[in-house]
Amino acid sequence: MFVSRRMGSLVVGATRQKHTLPQLPYEYNALEPVISREIMSLHHSKHHATYVNNLNAAEEKLAQAQAKGDIHTIISLAPALKFNGGGHINHAIFWQNLSPNGGKPSDQLTKAIEQDFGSWENMKNQLATSAVGVQGSGWGWLGYNKQMKKLQIATCQNQDPLQATTGLTPLFGIDVWEHAYYLQYKNVRADYVKAIFDVANWNDVSARYEKAIK
Repeated sequence: MFVSRRMGSLVVGATRQKHTLPQLPYEYNALEPVISREIMSLHHSKHHATYVNNLNAAEEKLAQAQAKGDIHTIISLAPALKFNGGGHINHAIFWQNLSPNGGKPSDQLTKAIEQDFGSWENMKNQLATSAVGVQGSGWGWLGYNKQMKKLQIATCQNQDPLQATTGLTPLFGIDVWEHAYYLQYKNVRADYVKAIFDVANWNDVSARYEKAIK
């Protein structure tokens, strides 16, 4: 029997259920002019798809190694599982975090932002500064610290998933890998980060926050 925890659910069965590329809740051109159709198409259908395919391949090798008791191979697969698994988790959140009609933060989230950052603009500026400041590739995040019961900003390198890396529940993530913006914004990451707030799906972020505080 194969037992696996994936995306918050428990999958039990005789055969491993493969991860799949999630469909976008909007068309590739829906976020223009902030994010071009070309970027969205490549980012989703190529980059995210590659993480999914590589994660499935790594999990298949892991299952084979576990069946053989091959501890050396099991250990050697950890980086591939972390990188591709993180890439899949992060992007699955990212697509939902964006929308051409993202609404406004809920009253609950607005109150928390004002309490933990002083104002909406302070939160936005701190998150933008952190995301722009990531060295190389990575992510800027607004997350929720369940132990401290407060919102926090954090960054992660490469495709490290926020929760596994910091313990924070991910609410809103900004992908600052070059493939997320370079075709449109060239090397000016700050312009991309500033613009992405215009297509942020605050309905989704608010729902994640309200689930996190329960």
